[in-house]
Amino acid sequence: MRRSLIAVACVLCATPALALDMPARRAGLWELKMSFDNGGMPGQTMRQCIDVETDRLMQSNFGGSPRQTCTKQEVAREGKTVVVDSVCRFAGVTTTSHAVITGSFDSAYTMKVTTWRDGAPPAPGLSVDGANHLTIAATWLGPCAAGQRAGDMMMPNGRTVNVRDMRSLRAMRRPQ
Repeated sequence: MRRSLIAVACVLCATPALALDMPARRAGLWELKMSFDNGGMPGQTMRQCIDVETDRLMQSNFGGSPRQTCTKQEVAREGKTVVVDSVCRFAGVTTTSHAVITGSFDSAYTMKVTTWRDGAPPAPGLSVDGANHLTIAATWLGPCAAGQRAGDMMMPNGRTVNVRDMRSLRAMRRPQ
């Protein structure tokens, strides 16, 4: 369970910069294979069932506007390659990231992300002081399966969580 949560956290930390001006992914079922190049964590595979709205939610940072939490967000397009550099602060942790994305948001893409964390407690399998390297290979599998709803994330541990439910829970926890 803990490894699945770390995998989700890695994906979510990698995605705030993507909400900037990235093309929407094709609606349907996507498989994301994550490999952690530091060798401290085994690879993880998760699936996401998306539509336009939930893709936008998954590519946002779930914690307010990126402009409120990020001091730097730069996107550069070079042909079919997108390079994203960002510096964001969440829950007292500053994360600097550099992502290179290649491929097609209609069928398959690869995202190579290097992050540096400052102010974070040690996490199993992640470098404390150095760079952490994550590769996400995403493949469109087709329409979502029967019984799946847009926003479902099928985790490596067999559990399913929905991005809409995560937003609702977070909103309920915020002080009024």
